Amino acid sequence: VQLQASGGGLVQAGGSLRLSCAASGRTFSTHAMGWFRQAPGKEREFVATVNWSGGTTGYADSVKGRFTISRDDAKKTGYLQMTSLKPEDTAVYYCAARLYADATVEGLYNYWGQGTQVTVSS
Repeated sequence: VQLQASGGGLVQAGGSLRLSCAASGRTFSTHAMGWFRQAPGKEREFVATVNWSGGTTGYADSVKGRFTISRDDAKKTGYLQMTSLKPEDTAVYYCAARLYADATVEGLYNYWGQGTQVTVSS
C-alpha cells in the first residue's frame, strides 16, 4: 500500500481543514488507517485511527471532539476532518496503514505517506 497525504495549509484558529490520504493498491479495504503528527522539536504523536471496516475509531485526548477520522474504500481514501483548530495543532501530519486492526502506536504501522503541513495561526 502506498499512501499520499494532502490537504494541509494555513488556517486561522477556530477554522477547519480536511486532510486526505489516498492509497494505491488493491488491499486498502483490509487495512486500518492512522493519522499522526509531528510539531517542530517534538516527537511524532498519535492523532486518530480507524480500523479496516470503519467500525472502530480512536482519538488522542487532545483532538477528541474536534477531529473526525473516516474512510471511503470505494475511493481508497482516508480522511481527517479537523475543526476548531488551535495553534497547538500546528504540525506535519502523516497518514499510515496497517492490516485490519486500528492502533495508536506508530511502530505497529507498516505503511506511511509523506507528511502534509498544517499551520494554525492565532
